[in-house]
Amino acid sequence: MPKERKTITDFKKLILLLKERKICKRTVVVWPEDSHTQEALFKAVQEGFIQPILVCSKQTREDFAKKNAFQSIDAESPEEAARKAVELVKKGEADILMKGFLNTDVLLRAILDKEVGILPKDTVLTHITAAKLPEYNKLLFFTDAAVIPNPNDKQRRAQVQYIVDFCHAFEIECPKVALIHCSEKVDERHFPYTVSYRSLKEEGEAGAFGKCVIDGPLDLITSCSTEAMKVKHIVSSVNGEADALVFPDIEAGNLFYKTITLFCHAETAAILQGTIAPVVLPSRGDTIESKFYSLALASLISR
Repeated sequence: MPKERKTITDFKKLILLLKERKICKRTVVVWPEDSHTQEALFKAVQEGFIQPILVCSKQTREDFAKKNAFQSIDAESPEEAARKAVELVKKGEADILMKGFLNTDVLLRAILDKEVGILPKDTVLTHITAAKLPEYNKLLFFTDAAVIPNPNDKQRRAQVQYIVDFCHAFEIECPKVALIHCSEKVDERHFPYTVSYRSLKEEGEAGAFGKCVIDGPLDLITSCSTEAMKVKHIVSSVNGEADALVFPDIEAGNLFYKTITLFCHAETAAILQGTIAPVVLPSRGDTIESKFYSLALASLISR
């Protein structure tokens, strides 16, 4: 008799699943010079799901790596640390890449380098966030809050595929994906991207993304509220119970991300997808918990 699948509805259940499966991933950390990154790493090591490799300054090696018996590699600058860390992933010597206390553009230059980078040719790089909001009964995944300014059709299709795969990894058998717009109508003249929503919905019905439900355009409220759908007399396969949201552009995704963290105190975790290994790309101002949960998210997704 097959074992019953249990959907992961919050981050605590994610940590328990990693322990249950005895998942422990080699995680190379670029320039972990700040206390938040170090504390998140230490917590993840205590929980047993990562094995860190620090590419850091000599001072951090002496003050943090040696003290905790973590493997470390010296670097003279964030730029050198980024190159060395990406090289480890490229060689298959690390399963996850994590950004520490350096500018995102420094790390992205190393990741996207055509000769030694870790983004395969013709592969779409995008950003996916998992969020636990106090008033929502499950994790909510969304894309893209950090990487693609205005997704073209190829990029949006990749976003949908990545986020469906994410949901499957979280044991959501048939994820409900909402394609977000400010209304529920296709508007070819003012919002031409809504035309591609129609195509994505048709592809989803044909099984192109695996087992899932895709609908759009839908606004945010009707995506996540069954009651709102009833009030507006909208019939949708998402039925106000979205597992995942695909935003039209980076402005919408980024505003949503910052709104739910500031005003709703949402717990969040985020990684890059498309690279040969998951990339944990927190903001330098993100909380310890967010960085910790992002490491857990990457550990589950990493192959």
